[in-house]
Amino acid sequence: MPERTLTLTNQRGLHARAATKLVKCSQQFSANIHVYKQQQMADAANIMSLLMLAAPCGTELRVHAEGDDAEQALEAIEALFDARFDEEH
Repeated sequence: MPERTLTLTNQRGLHARAATKLVKCSQQFSANIHVYKQQQMADAANIMSLLMLAAPCGTELRVHAEGDDAEQALEAIEALFDARFDEEH
């Protein structure tokens, strides 16, 4: 199962707007995507699940994807993290 370890570098971390972008990104793929903060797991397609992670800036998250397009999904999610969720220009 492909996995990436990504760090939240946007100023506000995984707040509502960033979590919404992550959900929309994840829903473009058929792969099942889960985000882990230590032992806590969230479904990347579920906004409330992601917000429950309470992940501020600097938090390291593991992202797992399982399915036919898992690698493409992880690449898209990594790009979203790298772009700081398009929040800071």
